[in-house]
Amino acid sequence: MGMSANHETILVEAREQVLQVTLNRPEQMNAINAKCRDELTQVFNAFRDDNGLRALVITGAGRAFSAGADLKDGSVDEDVIDSVESRWWGDFRVALANTGKPTIAAVNGLAFAGGWLLIQMCDLCIAAEHATFGITEARVGRGMPWAVPLVSMVQQRAVMELLLTGEAITAQRAHEIGFVNHVVPGPEVLPRAIAMAEKIAANAPLTVRAARELVYLATEMGRSAGLRAADHLFEKVYLSEDAQEGPRAFREKRKPDWKGR
Repeated sequence: MGMSANHETILVEAREQVLQVTLNRPEQMNAINAKCRDELTQVFNAFRDDNGLRALVITGAGRAFSAGADLKDGSVDEDVIDSVESRWWGDFRVALANTGKPTIAAVNGLAFAGGWLLIQMCDLCIAAEHATFGITEARVGRGMPWAVPLVSMVQQRAVMELLLTGEAITAQRAHEIGFVNHVVPGPEVLPRAIAMAEKIAANAPLTVRAARELVYLATEMGRSAGLRAADHLFEKVYLSEDAQEGPRAFREKRKPDWKGR
């Protein structure tokens, strides 16, 4: 089951080199149940393997982005009785982390708990002015083991407040602490995210992939080790056909024809 399949919980649309995925359970505030988790995992893997797609945008139908895991879905409870909740999110998180290509969250409304996790796992975020964000697990006795990367994404004390209080924050506050790239009026969220995705898709794909990896690599090692690792990361970029095509197209005043090799 891939991107061409009929999905029960999500809508999938390819816009040339950009894939748009819409969480489509508006009556349930796009809460993620086991079926939705599995369908997202399949689509993320298919996106990874499709060389014609260079960026992904994920958004929600209706007034919410996602209220998180569907606590009314018995499978959620059954799956976490004897383990941490990260096992329930496991395949989904791995699939999204391993696409190797840029992903953008277009946050059209409320984004709590697993909804926050989904945005956190994306590389970039555009949010509606009215959107609200929260890590609400402390209110229902659940956990957020997946929040570790947040400490290198946003301010430490902001993370502490979010986790301990479980209170929601505005899109503007999420922007202030560095979790959101841009805050725009509601109707502009998806067009702005698509435009950003198209801009990224027009760039040299090998450079984009390496640059994305560089950012995450830099959070895991010190400066000197990071610089050495980055040299290695970009070696194949400099040696590629695209590295010759880019300057050639610039000289010839035309659009580059990227081969991704």
